[in-house]
Amino acid sequence: MLTIGEFSRLSHVSPRMLRHYDALGLLRPEMVGENGYRYYRQEQLSVLIRIQWLGGYGFPLHEMGPLLALDDQALLEHLRRRRLTLRRELEAKKELLRQLELDILRLEGVARMENQYHIILLDDPAQKVFSIRKTVGINQYHALFEELRREAAARGLMQAGPIQMLYHAPDFSYESSDVEAQMVVAEDGPGVTIKPRFLCASVRHKGSYGKLNRAYEALCGWLAEHVEYRPCGAAMDRYLNDPHQTPEEELETGILFPVERVLSEGQG
Repeated sequence: MLTIGEFSRLSHVSPRMLRHYDALGLLRPEMVGENGYRYYRQEQLSVLIRIQWLGGYGFPLHEMGPLLALDDQALLEHLRRRRLTLRRELEAKKELLRQLELDILRLEGVARMENQYHIILLDDPAQKVFSIRKTVGINQYHALFEELRREAAARGLMQAGPIQMLYHAPDFSYESSDVEAQMVVAEDGPGVTIKPRFLCASVRHKGSYGKLNRAYEALCGWLAEHVEYRPCGAAMDRYLNDPHQTPEEELETGILFPVERVLSEGQG
């Protein structure tokens, strides 16, 4: 039997962490003496090695108990899923680093040519649209668009323009937000309404929908510099090509903020 001190010295894991593993039920001492001292079997070093191994790959301690009971073959699927998660996190970090480097260059006065957003004022005309408005989470947007297409087909409506999303909620939430999926149609029919004409501050984003926040940041920056305009309607994403047929890097999305010009003092 090894005392907790000896077990700690051999493994280079502190007694405090060993007590933490004990509290979580991951590695309990073989025996606790009447004096409260913890004693471990030498064979338990293999369990400790496995805890350290899985922890090194980012498995949370509170989820590790069931993994320790698995044989190597059963554990393999969990390792594959963790590999996929790490790859996604790595790509996200690479993209974040790329954006950070570009912003550093911009702040240092180096011209940034790549992916530069050009904000324009756009007179967006009135459109005939068929729409479905719901309160849903962001992970349900795809299902909402599929429902929109099914319902339009069931009503005999033909798509004659882009699919677009309007955001009606007073604040943004990933979990639950008041949104309206719209399809531009050519003919009148059941459920068809008119989207009004708006003057819009607009920008075009090319690339993944997951990076649309950059376009929003560009528009917010434009509004901060052009206080003579103020938002006056629901922001809208307009999807300019079909994500089912277009590579992610070639996707194009228009982001439109309806705005109105604010009269300054002395104007009327």
